[in-house]
Amino acid sequence: MGSITDSSSGPYVIFSKRGQAAVDLGTKRITWDVISDMWHPQTNPDGILSVGMAENTLLHDTLLEYIHDNACFTASLLTYNNGSMGSKALRKSVSHFLNKHFNPFRPVEPNQILMTNGCSSAIEHLSWTFLNPGEAILLNKPYYSTFIVDITLRPEAVVVPVEMGGVDPLSPEAVDEYEKATIEFEERTGKRVRATMLCNPHNPLGRCYPRATVDGLMRLCQSRQMHLISDEIYALSVWKNRVDTDVPFTPFESLLLRDTCDLIDPALVHVLWGMSKDFGANGLRVGAVISQSNPELHIAQKCLSLYSFVSVLSDHITASILQNDAFTDKYIQTNQEKLSLSHEFLAQLLDKHGIEYLHGCNAGFFLWVNLGKKYIELHPEETGQGLGFTDMIFDKLLKGKVYVAHGTDYGSEDPGWFRLVFAHALPWLEEATARIVRAIHEP
Repeated sequence: MGSITDSSSGPYVIFSKRGQAAVDLGTKRITWDVISDMWHPQTNPDGILSVGMAENTLLHDTLLEYIHDNACFTASLLTYNNGSMGSKALRKSVSHFLNKHFNPFRPVEPNQILMTNGCSSAIEHLSWTFLNPGEAILLNKPYYSTFIVDITLRPEAVVVPVEMGGVDPLSPEAVDEYEKATIEFEERTGKRVRATMLCNPHNPLGRCYPRATVDGLMRLCQSRQMHLISDEIYALSVWKNRVDTDVPFTPFESLLLRDTCDLIDPALVHVLWGMSKDFGANGLRVGAVISQSNPELHIAQKCLSLYSFVSVLSDHITASILQNDAFTDKYIQTNQEKLSLSHEFLAQLLDKHGIEYLHGCNAGFFLWVNLGKKYIELHPEETGQGLGFTDMIFDKLLKGKVYVAHGTDYGSEDPGWFRLVFAHALPWLEEATARIVRAIHEP
């Protein structure tokens, strides 16, 4: 693939190395195939039921009703409006929203915000701007799988997955593992580690980073002059855990909330947020980079942002939503309540079927689930070892028309783990669980 043979001149390559890398990666990514064959009880009963993609469908009707009632489109929305970094109205509404809900130490100003068509574009921009090809970003295991592509595919940067072993990935003790990974990479390659990537609240573990851990990472980044990028796209999807009632939970704290001057140069601190998760609006494609002390980053984006221009219609809709405090306050509260109930429902289903999952989460909308352990209980002839074990279970699930997130793709250090998304209606979760149970029972 990617080359043909000309009898007069020999073989020649159709694609660049980057293009060929995309071909190779594309053959392994089935997400869009799943989306094109999604289950619906009436229109596509034989389709695939997904609890693998991080979509929150719980309040779609509420958001759509608001959009229909408040949309007012003018001819300016058919132009480039205020340019590719986000309209003045959007950046003003985002700064207003962040100042209200993230409690920043310094109020966020509109000119400190870059708007992008989703947070994947935001991450790619930062990777491209901060790293030379071959230089690295630290990412602790387990991690959100698409971070890898965002950071590496087009910027040609490198992800250094930080192995945790038996260390809690969110604990202060984990900071030592980041430093070890940094030293090992730099000594082995002669290249710099330029940044550390956080997802707080964490995807897929569904917990928030304690302050002590974040402080340790800030000190590490300062000592090695690395950027600290905090993806806070689940910031307001923090909810009451009704299952683990005796567990103390870490509250969410945005990096924006902190006075970082004694810990790290503020020019090295960057926060990401967007509409995809807290507002269940992946399709709007609206993300934001908030960098309060690095004006040169924003200057660089004047040319780069052309490639991540938010649709002016999405820009307009988002600005309308985020400036309406009464609507957003109620929406966030209702979303948190529904996430709490959906988590409880899925956890109880898993308990009913004796399927292990990671307890103690209170953020995001996923459970980290050990289907491998249950599969071995049902099929004791299986060892559960080897790289193919998780693949085998994943293939059985897909054959059974249910899609879950593959734990190996998420950097799981143990086989048999998967991420299940519970931000769906209860009948959807019930059907998904039934399909999972049927699939893992089959020999």
